[in-house]
Amino acid sequence: RKWPLPKEQSGTKSTFSLTDSALKTAWSVSTNSPPGNVVSLSVSSPPDVPIGLYSLTLDQGQKVKLGEFVLLFNPWCAKDAVYMEEERDRQEYVLSQAGLIYKGTTKRIKASPWTFGQFEPGMLDICLKLLDENPKYSSDADADCSGRRNPVYVTRVISAMINSNDDKGVLVGNWSGDYDDGVRPSHWTESVAILHQWADNCCQRVRYGQCWVFAAVACTVSRALGIPCRVVTNFGSAHDTNSNLLIEFLYDEDGNDISDDSVWNFHVWVDNWMARPDLDAGYDGWQASDPTPQEKSEGVFCCGPVPLKAIKEGELNLKYDAPFVFAEVNADVVEYVKLTNGRMVKMGGSSIDVGHFISTKAVGSDERHDITHLYKHPEGSLQEREVFERAKHHHELQQKGEEPGLKVKIKVSPDMDIGADFDVFAVTNNTEADKTCRVMFYARIVSYDGKPGANCGFIEDLTMEVPTGKEKRLPLRLEYVDYGNTITSDRLIQLVLIVIESSPREFHKAKRTIVLENPDIAIKLLGEPRVNQKLSAQISLQNPLPEPLQNCFFSVIGAGLTDGKILIQNVGTVGPKQEVKYTVEFTPTSTGSRTLTVDFDSDKLSNIKGYLNIEIKE
Repeated sequence: RKWPLPKEQSGTKSTFSLTDSALKTAWSVSTNSPPGNVVSLSVSSPPDVPIGLYSLTLDQGQKVKLGEFVLLFNPWCAKDAVYMEEERDRQEYVLSQAGLIYKGTTKRIKASPWTFGQFEPGMLDICLKLLDENPKYSSDADADCSGRRNPVYVTRVISAMINSNDDKGVLVGNWSGDYDDGVRPSHWTESVAILHQWADNCCQRVRYGQCWVFAAVACTVSRALGIPCRVVTNFGSAHDTNSNLLIEFLYDEDGNDISDDSVWNFHVWVDNWMARPDLDAGYDGWQASDPTPQEKSEGVFCCGPVPLKAIKEGELNLKYDAPFVFAEVNADVVEYVKLTNGRMVKMGGSSIDVGHFISTKAVGSDERHDITHLYKHPEGSLQEREVFERAKHHHELQQKGEEPGLKVKIKVSPDMDIGADFDVFAVTNNTEADKTCRVMFYARIVSYDGKPGANCGFIEDLTMEVPTGKEKRLPLRLEYVDYGNTITSDRLIQLVLIVIESSPREFHKAKRTIVLENPDIAIKLLGEPRVNQKLSAQISLQNPLPEPLQNCFFSVIGAGLTDGKILIQNVGTVGPKQEVKYTVEFTPTSTGSRTLTVDFDSDKLSNIKGYLNIEIKE
C-alpha cells in the first residue's frame, strides 16, 4: 500500500538534505554512524504531517530506496495534536491491550473484559487498510491522505468505517436476536479476530456487532494509530429520533409501548484525546465519538468527535454531532397514554432518567471510574437546568417535590440469579383517601437497547382497594420455566406497573429493568508465570440452571499470552447444578502485566465472561 501521487503541498512528500541534528518543525535526517561500513540514519518528522506508510529514498543522481516506515500520531510529543502529558495515562489509553467494558443497569453495573490487542501481529497493517477503504479515499485519495494529519478527521473516518451501513466497513449491526448467519455479538471478547476476519476476506462485513463491539474495535484502531482512546458506557442512554432533546414515550391503554424514541439500558461509545484547533480555545481534551450506526452525520453513519466540555455546557453548535450526544446523556423524558378515542393523556415525566453512572475503566486499575461529571452538571442542579435551556429546549416538565397522593413503585428480591425463581413486588401507597384502582403488572424480556421481547409474567386487570395511609404489595412470581427460553444473553427483564385510579381517572406508571446474575468463572494459575515458558490455568464454572447445558465450550485469549490466537475447548454437556473444569496451556511471549480473558458459551447460557490479570516475569 502506497500514498497515491505524493505531493509536497498535500504533506505527503518531502525532499530534504542531511543535517547535523534533528529538526523539530520539518523533515530531517542525520547520521550517527559507528566505525566500519555501516551508515546509521536518524529520520525526524514534523508533528503535523499525515500518518501512514512512507518510503525513504536516497537521491544522489540515482535514486535508491532505503526502506519503508509507518508514521503514527505520537502522544509523547508535546507538539502533536494527541499529546497526553501524564505517562500513566499514556500507558492506559495508548499502550494497554486489555480493558473492561461496563454493562447492565444502573442498579447492577457489571464489568466485562475485552482484549483490544492493538499490537498483535498484523493489526497495524489492518488499521491502515481500514483508512484506505473509506469512501473519501476512493473519491479523492490525495485530500484523504492529506487529511490524515488531523486526528479529528481520522476519528470521523474510524467512526464511519467500524460500522458498514454505507461503506466497506467492518461490522454489521444486529439487534434482532437472530444471529444464525454470523456470530452473536455477546460472544466476542476481543478485536483481533474481528479485524482479521474483515481484512482476510476482502473487506467483507463481519456479522454481528452491537454497541460495545463497535466501540471496542474503534478503541483498538484508535490506539493502534496513536490516538489515546477509552471505552465509555452511559447508563440510561437516550436515542432522540427527532432532535428535540425530548424522549417521548407513548403507550396504549393496555400498556404497550408504541413510541419511536427510546432509552437504552446502556450504550457504549469511545472518548478520544486530541486538540481541537478547529474550535475556539478551551475544547481540547476528551472528545466523544460513537461508531454504532444510529443517525447520519453529514450524510454518513458516524458520530463525533465532539468535546465533552461542549456537551456539559450545552454548546450544541460545535462540531460534530453535539445535539445527538447531548440528548444521549441529558434528554428529558415525558410519558403519554393514547386512549382508544385518540386523546392523549400525560402520565408522567422526568428530567433525571437519562445519563447516569457514565463509566470507564480507571487508569492503572480494574476499578470503575465514574466520569458523569465530565459530561453533565449534577442531575437536577441549577447549572444542569441552565445548560438544558441553553441547549435551546424550553421543556414543559416541572420538577415537583413529594406530594400527597397515590405513589407506585416496584421492589425486587435481593438475589436474582439466572435459573432461579423469585418474586418482584408492585407497591402502591396512598396518603390522602381510599382508592379503587385497576392494576396491570407485567414482566417481559428486554434487550439492552430497550426493545421489548416476550412476556414472562403478568397480572392483568386486577381491581385493588388501597386504603388511606396504607402500603399495598402485589407479588409477581417470575419462574425460570417462563423466562428461560426467551431471555437474551443480556439477561435483562423489564418490569412495568400501570395503575389507573377509577375516580378521577388518572394514570400512574412505574418501570424498572433488572439484570439476572451470572455464574462466576474461576481462573487459577498452575505454576510460575515466566516469559517463553509454558503456563497452565485451571478454569471452572458451575451450571446454575435446573437443566443441562449442551454444546459447552470455553474460549481463552490474552494479548502477549496466547500468540494472538483464541484457544477453544469443547467440554460437551454440563448437568444441572454441576461444575465443569478445564485446564488450558499457553506460553507468554512478553513480560509485564497481561490479562487472560475467558468466555463460556452453550445452548442455554452464554455471554459469561471472566478474566485474570497476570504479571509475567523474565
